[in-house]
Amino acid sequence: MKPRILIDVAPVPGGGELKLYERDGAWTIMLGATELMGSRSPGSEEALATLVAERVRGDARVLIGGLGMGFTLRAALAAFGPGAAFVVAELVPAVAEWARGALAPVFAGSLDDPRVSIVIDDVAGPIRDEAQAWDAILLDVDNGPDGLTRAGNNWLYGEAGLAAMRAALRPGGVLAIWSAEPDARFANRLKRAGFTTEEVAVRGGRSGRGARHTIWLARR
Repeated sequence: MKPRILIDVAPVPGGGELKLYERDGAWTIMLGATELMGSRSPGSEEALATLVAERVRGDARVLIGGLGMGFTLRAALAAFGPGAAFVVAELVPAVAEWARGALAPVFAGSLDDPRVSIVIDDVAGPIRDEAQAWDAILLDVDNGPDGLTRAGNNWLYGEAGLAAMRAALRPGGVLAIWSAEPDARFANRLKRAGFTTEEVAVRGGRSGRGARHTIWLARR
């Protein structure tokens, strides 16, 4: 097996750092010893977009929290109609640079789609800025409903953050959250926040194999 090669290191605002690795054509983004995402198993990140596209109108205005390797964005571009608009909030500037640099083959030109806008900001910013502004909010900024990437993200998954996201959604809008595993307490928190919720188990691999992940779909 070829050795893993460190391509770049990027500081995370508030502490910590992301590391981009490549091995034999496969890419991995690590936070410390934790793998945040890998290019070989994008199935659940893609499902985050396709499951939402089945539940909201095709010309939706969509906020995506976390650019990652672009799998959720690419799936959204394919699943929604030509009248849709996508704003991607990415906290770490280097991740957006990787998307146009080392990871450009993975992104496959998706950032050049005129429906896409990239905002270098905490996703909490666009959430707080406008009431009833979004048909869908897709979050994949941590490995679950806790602030793994940075402590400040804990706000998103608490009562205040859920209330803010519900207020930011248009009536009938959907909040979708990716998680590496189920969390019954968080599922109950979504319901207490006034959402009608579904919990969907999806595989990490496109072929229906790989680790089982969780996606919550919470409708306003």
